[in-house]
Amino acid sequence: MKILLGREEVDPNKSDGGGRTPLSRAARHWGGGFCAGKAVVGLLLGRRGVGSRQPDNDGRTPLSHTAEAGIRGMVGILLGREVNPNKPDNGGRTHLSCASWGRSSDQTREYIKVVKMLIGREEGIPDKSNNDDRTPLSYAAEHGFEGVAGMLLGRGEVNPNKPDNLGRTPLMLATSGGHEGVVTLLQSHEAVAVAPPNAEQSPPRRSYRHFFASLCCRSRKLS
Repeated sequence: MKILLGREEVDPNKSDGGGRTPLSRAARHWGGGFCAGKAVVGLLLGRRGVGSRQPDNDGRTPLSHTAEAGIRGMVGILLGREVNPNKPDNGGRTHLSCASWGRSSDQTREYIKVVKMLIGREEGIPDKSNNDDRTPLSYAAEHGFEGVAGMLLGRGEVNPNKPDNLGRTPLMLATSGGHEGVVTLLQSHEAVAVAPPNAEQSPPRRSYRHFFASLCCRSRKLS
């Protein structure tokens, strides 16, 4: 790789059919583990003219990909390159939304650290919605990332009742996904409304805690 980057005719920003550059791919896959990935990224960023903010065809930057993969070391490197943490992709998802979405429940601790790094930036907007009105908290609730949800709820500017374009609140998504920890966390938050936003037009309901219990019982009967 050093040999290739040392050749003037090699374009380090050359993208594939999806618009992904070598840096974007390295950010996403971190091939060979942290040390090897860090070395590869270091070589790329050390080459003059390499675009650390260059988006692919979906509008996703290297930081967007590495945030979704939960690679804390790479997130730190890219944030140090003055990358805008609020830049959305073509679907309106910010880097924080990508980290809150996650790709592996086995890396929960890493995702929490990545989210902490992103919302720790002064310019960070922890409640920014995408094109479907989905927020980072909405994604964390849907996928059962309790630690991430707790960190987002700790930010006063995050609206825990904000519905998406289908009217689903974070509590609804956590409940339908069977994520008991996130459901309990949301219900314990004083600002969370247990009733749906259109409760006055809805039939009589049970609390989400009872609804979750009924789901668990039904699952046991089916198993």
